[in-house]
Amino acid sequence: MDSKASPALFFETLNAYQRTEALRAAIQLDLFSKIDAAGSDSPILAQQMGCSERGTRMLCDYLVIIGFLEKRDSIYIQTPTAAAFLDRRSPQCMSSAMDFLLAPNLIEGFQKLSEAVRTGTTQMSTHGTMDPEHPVWERFAQSMGPMAALAAKLLAARVTLPKDRASRVLDVSASHGLYGIEVARHFPQAQITAVDWPAVVAVAAQNAATLQVADRFHALPGNVFDVDLGAEFDAILLPNFLHHFDAATCTTLLTKLCAATRPGGSIYVLEFIPNADRVSPPSAAMFALTMLATTKSGDAYTRVELESMLHAAGYRNCESYSLAPTIHDAIVAVKPK
Repeated sequence: MDSKASPALFFETLNAYQRTEALRAAIQLDLFSKIDAAGSDSPILAQQMGCSERGTRMLCDYLVIIGFLEKRDSIYIQTPTAAAFLDRRSPQCMSSAMDFLLAPNLIEGFQKLSEAVRTGTTQMSTHGTMDPEHPVWERFAQSMGPMAALAAKLLAARVTLPKDRASRVLDVSASHGLYGIEVARHFPQAQITAVDWPAVVAVAAQNAATLQVADRFHALPGNVFDVDLGAEFDAILLPNFLHHFDAATCTTLLTKLCAATRPGGSIYVLEFIPNADRVSPPSAAMFALTMLATTKSGDAYTRVELESMLHAAGYRNCESYSLAPTIHDAIVAVKPK
């Protein structure tokens, strides 16, 4: 046997579900929000959570091991990641994302992965999560807003709109609506049209009201492939949507969007974009397997592939940029005048 070979990766990967369930339990018990700024010991945490001291100690130790807590003597302290994203007292808390990321109908796709590999398509249903009005997208809209918030702010900062007149912006597959809402907050004259399934776009409308842009937010319920989008949009936002379809379907949609774009207007595509080797960077490259498990023909497309679709649809002057520290990249392209 090769001296460098070790069963550790095999063992850790098969047991990876334990990490998931430990984090799920911590979120369900609101453990991170119970930890004092100076740290807390397990008896105090157990009392605050209404849990056994033994169970609390074991869970906290496990969270130390996987990187969400630190331990100094018997005191547990949040890591910067946990403090920012898992403590309800933090404005950046995104623990609600668990409701979507661990949704049973998403996990189902991975439980049937071997057959998806054999056939090259999801085994959840004919179209997987792309079935008409699939309920998972209402859950997505309700729970994933905090995770999208930073990317929405970074994308809005890149958007260019006319300053001498009111502008029109189309938010495609709007979901929680934060991408369009952030553009509205950046541009006081911008009018946002958000298209998504009726139950989903209703969540976006509620968020627009909460964030005080309801007077410039217009819901367009329906399937973006079928509804009349209108024309003369100065900017089109397309966040996290193309990866659900094959390249031909993506090009068909982009062609429709190009027709709805004002000459000189731009489209902003947000995606998980792997490098040409399709194995890096890890977060973007791994997403392809999610598309195999949950969609009929989706994929994680490379930058060259996305730019080719945009050119085929009629857009030009593609420019790409990272939305770090998020795991997203964006491509902006222009409709020629």
